[in-house]
Amino acid sequence: MKSDNKALILAISAVLCWSTIGSAFRLSLDFLPPHRLIFYAVLTSFIFTGVYMTLNGTIGNIFTFSFKQYLYSAFIALINPFAYYLMLLNAYDMLPTQVAGTINYIWPVLLVLLSALVLKQKINARSILACLISFMGLVMIVTRGRFSGLSYSNPVGVGLILCCSIFFALYWILNMKDSRREADKLILTYFFALLYFVPVQFLIPGSWCMPPIQGLLGAVYIGIFEMGLTFILWLKALKITTNTARISNLVFLSPFISLFFISIFIGEQIAFTTFAGLILIVLGIILSNMKTKNVANA
Repeated sequence: MKSDNKALILAISAVLCWSTIGSAFRLSLDFLPPHRLIFYAVLTSFIFTGVYMTLNGTIGNIFTFSFKQYLYSAFIALINPFAYYLMLLNAYDMLPTQVAGTINYIWPVLLVLLSALVLKQKINARSILACLISFMGLVMIVTRGRFSGLSYSNPVGVGLILCCSIFFALYWILNMKDSRREADKLILTYFFALLYFVPVQFLIPGSWCMPPIQGLLGAVYIGIFEMGLTFILWLKALKITTNTARISNLVFLSPFISLFFISIFIGEQIAFTTFAGLILIVLGIILSNMKTKNVANA
């Protein structure tokens, strides 16, 4: 099989996996609270990535880093997956699945703003326009077109999901500055995140009880198809393709497919404003990416 065809299959597989996660979050939260669900999901990702690295003969890499690099991984793990997923799953617990899942896709736009603050990158008129378009989509989703207020939504849930997007954009910036192999970085962040979750489990009564089988299966599914396997598929696709742009653009399919799965598995009726708002968010992301590509080609 040609490398581009194989990359396309891997990338589509990853996109389909990510598209199911919003539904998996919602279904699993019926059986486990957010902190327990993400604990078992991260544990699953840690084990899965460890097995993958062992089979590849690269597991020994995690013992070769400097103390400063371990501290860096510990700091990143505090941002994501620890804080990010705690906020994300609590937001899913408060908001309709379509709202929480769709708003979370605004993180690439926030990445542009954070890059200006953290990396001192300049923002031109196109970037500002892209941000405004995406934020218009966000407001449309939150208010369902009733721009006079947020009466229908849970403001705490909306605040959490926006914080999630900021945290993930910050995580992306910090991760880009780390030159280590992706699998090495991932397994260390899972390890440190587990260390953070242990005291949380002790502080909240009942956290060490045997979880319901439905919740445990949901956590395992999330751990594999949100974090472990899916990242490996995506990174492999990007590595072997000769057309990175075509592969990267496939990720824009994920939120639309996710809405389809939400309507099927959760039974939510997808509001027109959710779909229209998502289109505005994606248009803003595409516009901001056009700016990035132009800079790269200059």
